[in-house]
Amino acid sequence: MGKEKIILGIDPGTTIMGFGLIKVVGKSMQFMQLNELQLKKYDDHYLKLKLIFERTVELIDTYHPDEIAIEAPFFGKNVQSMLKLGRAQGVAMAAGLSREVPITEYSPKKIKMAITGNGNASKEQVAKMLQSLLQLKELPKNLDSTDGLAAAVCHFYNQGRVSVGKSYSGWSAFVKQNGDRIK
Repeated sequence: MGKEKIILGIDPGTTIMGFGLIKVVGKSMQFMQLNELQLKKYDDHYLKLKLIFERTVELIDTYHPDEIAIEAPFFGKNVQSMLKLGRAQGVAMAAGLSREVPITEYSPKKIKMAITGNGNASKEQVAKMLQSLLQLKELPKNLDSTDGLAAAVCHFYNQGRVSVGKSYSGWSAFVKQNGDRIK
């Protein structure tokens, strides 16, 4: 039996934040949980960010993940949506960094590629593949939680690879790698 490790995957969003947890034992992964944080009912964007932070900290304190994999915001035409998504991701990352959990960011395309072999796969295709890989009895109604789970599984598949995306082990590592963003 190899060393056990828990990976928390997060699909950040200000309407729904999806998350999933897997346990890695040796070279195999086991499904732990997937769920979502519903934020539709809240009008205040800052309250949503606070809830994302609190829920992420709660997940960390409950499951003690060794690593966090988070989906990076995709580039779209709506700048306001991108800003909101970036804030949601930043708040989830800050929660992980506040607990000193290493974070790795993956593009949506890289996650889809890792799960299905197709970087342009649909949410449904990703969810069905996860259902098969992890023997999930049923899929959730909203697929944001499977997107969070997909980030965790992508991270599992990318372990030991030289370049996996941006990784941060704490605030000092984040600052060191993003010195140009701090003025």
